[in-house]
Order: sequence, then C-alpha cells, then structure tokens
Amino acid sequence: MAQRAVAQKSTLKTGWVVAGLLLGIFIASIDNTIVATAIATIVGDLGGFDQFVWVTSAYLVASLAGTPIFGKLSDMYGRRRFFIFGLVMFMIGSILCGTAHSIVELSIYRAIQGIGGGALVPIAFTIVFDTFPPEKRGKMTGLLGAVFGMSSLFGPLLGAYITEYFSWRWVFYINVPLGIVSLLLIVIFYKESLERSRQKIDWAGAGLLVGAVVSLMFALELGGGTYAWDSVVIIGLFICFVVLAAAFVLVEQRAAEPIISFPMFRKQLFAGSVAASFFYGAAFITVTLYIPIYVQGVTGGTAVNSGLTLMPMTIGSVIAAMMGGFLVNKMPFRRIMLFSAVVFAFGMYLLSQLTADTPTWLLVTDLAITGFGIGFSFSVLGISGIQEFDFRQRGAANSTLSFVRSLGMSIGVTVFGLVQRSLLSGRINEQLGAGGAQPAGMDISAIDPRALLSEEMQSRIPEVILEAIRQALTVSVAGTFGWAIIPAIGALIAVALMGGSRAISSDSSAPKPNTK
Repeated sequence: MAQRAVAQKSTLKTGWVVAGLLLGIFIASIDNTIVATAIATIVGDLGGFDQFVWVTSAYLVASLAGTPIFGKLSDMYGRRRFFIFGLVMFMIGSILCGTAHSIVELSIYRAIQGIGGGALVPIAFTIVFDTFPPEKRGKMTGLLGAVFGMSSLFGPLLGAYITEYFSWRWVFYINVPLGIVSLLLIVIFYKESLERSRQKIDWAGAGLLVGAVVSLMFALELGGGTYAWDSVVIIGLFICFVVLAAAFVLVEQRAAEPIISFPMFRKQLFAGSVAASFFYGAAFITVTLYIPIYVQGVTGGTAVNSGLTLMPMTIGSVIAAMMGGFLVNKMPFRRIMLFSAVVFAFGMYLLSQLTADTPTWLLVTDLAITGFGIGFSFSVLGISGIQEFDFRQRGAANSTLSFVRSLGMSIGVTVFGLVQRSLLSGRINEQLGAGGAQPAGMDISAIDPRALLSEEMQSRIPEVILEAIRQALTVSVAGTFGWAIIPAIGALIAVALMGGSRAISSDSSAPKPNTK
C-alpha cells in the first residue's frame, strides 16, 4: 500500500514536470509565427519598415547560435539549470519586447528572447528522454511533438486575434504568465540526479559557431534586398561564414569537449535523422508563410481566416505526432518516416496545384494531408536522433537536431522567399508590362507580398490591376510550393538512409534524473 502511494506520488510529480515542459515548448515554438502575424501592425506603430526583417532575424540568429551551446552545457552541468535559465531569459526578453518604442529596440530585445528560446525546446525533449523509460518515450515525445506542431500552426491565428482585439504588445506579454507557471512547475517538481565532472568549456568553438551563424543569417537576410547578391557586403559575409565554419570544424576536431561532436555523425541513424530534420524544416516553412498570403491576397480573407484555414493542417500534424510516438515501439524508425515523407511530398505536390478558383474544401484537404505528413517528424526524429547516445551526450545530440531543423527553416525562408518574389515579379511584368500600368509609379513586383495584403496598400491600387496581382500571387505561391517539393524529396532520401534501427526496449545509460 505504501509502495503504491509512493508510486502515485512520483507519477503525479512527473506529470507536473511534463506540464511544465509542454508550456516551455509552447511559448518558445509559437513565438515566431505569432509575431509574424502582428508584424504589419508593429511596423505601423513603431515605423522602420526597412528594418522590420530584423525583428524575426534577431531571434533566429540568437536561437540558432545558442541551441548547440546550451545542449552541450546541459550535458556537462545538468538540464534543469539551463532550462530554467532559458525560461528566465525568454520572459525577460518578452517583457522588454512589449515595452519597445522602436524597431531597433524591439530587434535587440528579440535577440534576448532568442537566447532563451535556444535552450528551451532541445533541453525539454532531452529531459523527457532522460526521465522516462524506453517503452514510454514514444508516447511522451509524441505529446511534446504534438504541442510543437500545434504551436507552430496556431501562432498565426492567435497573433491575429491578440493584435486585433488587444494590442501587439500582448503578443509578447502573454509569454510571461505561461512562463512563470512553467518555471514554478520545473523548480518545484523536477529534481535532477546527475553525476558531474569538471570539464573545459569549448569557448573557441562557441565563438566561431556564433560568428558563422551570424554571418550566414545576415547574408541571407540582406542579400537581394538591402544589398545586391554580388555586392561586396554580401560576398564578404559569405566569405566570413565559410572561413569561420571551416575554423569551427577544425577547432571541434581538437577540442576535449566540443560543442558539436562530429563523430556523432558516424552513426547512421543520427546522421539520417539530422539530414531529414533539415529538409523537413526547409519545405514545411513555406506552407506556414505562403498559405496566409494566398488566403488574404487571393481569396480576400483576413488574418484570422488564414489562421482558421491552417487548422486542418494543425489537426493532421497533431494526430501524426501522436501516432508516430505510438508506432516507434512497433516498427523501425525508417518505415514510419518513409511513409511520412511520401505523404508530405504528396501534400506539397497538391498545394503546388493551387489556383485562384481552388475551393476551400480542397485547400483544407490538401493542408490536412501535408500536416499529417510533417507531423511524424515532430516526434519520431526526436527519438531516433538521440537514442544511440548515453546520458552525457543526449543534450548535444538533441540540440544539434534542433539546430539543423531551425537552420533548414531559416534557409528555406530566404530561398523560397526569393523564389516567390521572382515568380511574382515575372508574372506581374508579363501581365502589366515592366514599369507600365502600375499605379502612381509604384513598382508592385518590388514590394514584399505581405505588404500587398494591407487594406491601405490595396486601396491605392485600381481593381483591374489588383485582380492581376491576385492572379500573379496565386501563380507565385503555387510555384513556390512546386519548388518546395525538392527538399520534401530530400527528406525522403534522408529517411531512406536511416537504417533499420528500432526504438530500444531497455536503457543501460548512466544515472537518471528523477522527480522523487
């Protein structure tokens, strides 16, 4: 009887820990999508249209650079302290963002948020892997993956609602109460048992990694807009990236405790999982970016409508994430992910067939199929990517997985943004003639497509030209989805190379955290 009471108490504490982790994942992963919806209102209030890209980029750069560093530090000094550190930094950044009075201030505060966000998601997944026995990991990572999928897709809807009925500042303030609840749950209920040894921190590797990521992100964000791709600034940034990345690889090969251990990639399952994460991220980001543009710019819907249109995709991804967590104990990782990749690639193909007359029921069906295809990656890759490593390496392995997925999304945003703008420009010039028939000397093709969704901008454009723009938007969005099939196929190839490994049925790794 006493043993049963102890077991029930331990289970209850573990449940509260999981709740705290879910909240942490939710606020960190929803942040970029919720801000993207509010950015037009933010720019209208603070000004700085030519600098608004840094609101997103500052967060991505800080998060990308911090993810592998925090993962390694959590291996060395424990998960709990760095998850708590990430939460605190994220909440401080959120409060500061809500008080910003200029785009420059907001971008700086977003970088502080990004430092915290870089610690939350990968460490949360690693804590679950550490805490639960192998037979329960699939179910729990499926739950975390479902939250990750929901937050990524509910962001646009929630952002539109908060901006319309409250204030864009509450897009940031809403993180604070949720973060406090998550913090209290982790502080009170998560007690980590971990034997630690003094190890040398790889400061040289950390510095080179940050420099390489910053150089690459700046080059991708500024290229083709602020500066031409063949300008000295952009070429210089790419050279800096190559040099710093090469130096990082050399330093990591000699470091006693490298930030990213390249021998990890000798494991076929890990290498395949990381590559698949990159391609999934690069292709999937196109849907969350350009479906709202299609809904608002072509069908005349609002931001809230675009969020509702994405809901079938949300539901599909959540169902798949839960199914993936269940199936990992039944069949090899590769079999699950091959099915996932095929469905995902098929979904992207269906979206590439969009026209201005596509009925809503068909659009939401296509989105549900695409979401179902991507959903498996949220849970299955989180397990396959780290299961071959012991307790002391899991943080680094999982953070590397998260880092590469985020890098894929960042590169996807830039590359497919260029593709979409190029297709839009070509179609508009074809219909209106280059420099002709455009209102008040306005070069429509040079405008960010998101700006064309505003009522103020549309009111300046004659109806005939506006209809031509809608047709051009349709062609450009569908064409972008067509090009996004390439990384979807890349994901298919990557998962085919994962090998025949299955989820382990027992765990002999060293000391476990506990919640007793």
